[in-house]
Amino acid sequence: MHPAFSVIFFTVFSGVGYGLLALMGLFVALGVLPAAKWLGVVGLGLGFAAVSAGLLSSTWHLGHPERAWRAFSQWRTSWLSREGVISVLSYGPILLLAYTWILVGDDAKTIKIWALLTPVGALATIACTGMIYQSLKTIHQWHNQWTVPNYLLLGLAGGAVWLQGVSHALGAASTVVGATGIAALIVAWLTKKAYWRFIDTTSHASTPETATGLGAFGKVTKFEGPHTEDNYLLKEMGYKVARKHAEKLRRYAEALAFALPLALVGISMAADGGMAKFAAFMGALSITIGLLIERWLFFAEAKHVVTLYYGPDSAKIPNNLK
Repeated sequence: MHPAFSVIFFTVFSGVGYGLLALMGLFVALGVLPAAKWLGVVGLGLGFAAVSAGLLSSTWHLGHPERAWRAFSQWRTSWLSREGVISVLSYGPILLLAYTWILVGDDAKTIKIWALLTPVGALATIACTGMIYQSLKTIHQWHNQWTVPNYLLLGLAGGAVWLQGVSHALGAASTVVGATGIAALIVAWLTKKAYWRFIDTTSHASTPETATGLGAFGKVTKFEGPHTEDNYLLKEMGYKVARKHAEKLRRYAEALAFALPLALVGISMAADGGMAKFAAFMGALSITIGLLIERWLFFAEAKHVVTLYYGPDSAKIPNNLK
């Protein structure tokens, strides 16, 4: 599938933003984080900005963005619509948490209510985003049991590393936050490797033989292409990245999204002063870049079953990815 930047930006930043908001709500409810004014301003503000920017960017690739509101009416059958509805509903607890945290203070009786409701809406929205892709039976790389867990875990891991950076910058560092970041990174890394192993060792049930019904006569091959020039389907659904290039990008993603943030979070927990703050900040920067690479691969490695019509070698590899 064509890896459109708008969708990559949307899924990464809304996921990490919701992960940050979910963990801030949970930790302030449990007393792990202090309900300090500036921690609320910066942390909740950063999460809210990332989520809002991500959700707005999801309309960039639409032919008519002004019609996006119509998707809200299809929530009974569409995961895209459900995501839209739940994302809007999630703003309620987030804004009320921000109000009680920043303006009322940590003595507010209702802060724990909004703090506990915030993770519910945040994680539900991430799950709906993952289900948009997992529900597509025509794309084997998405329609599997690893898609939604990956979205949830990567969002939480990114949010935890961002929170580590914010808490260190504002002098509210917590061992629990750092340990959560390390645990989330390890589990997310293992889950991502399991996802890659799955798509490398399995394939869609549909083949040229099943599609044509001619399997009884032997292997079905393409005599000649259905047309001589590229078309929309090949550009959008037949995007292909060379195997060696994909493997190299996977290594970059593992290094920047998992290995380096793990080391930097560990350093930020062990060090003091400026070194700890620098390590925490670099960890947040590293995982953001790594997740952008990971998400690009998530789309680029996906192949729609419609490409069976064009044959296994029909998809063209861009010159810079050969």
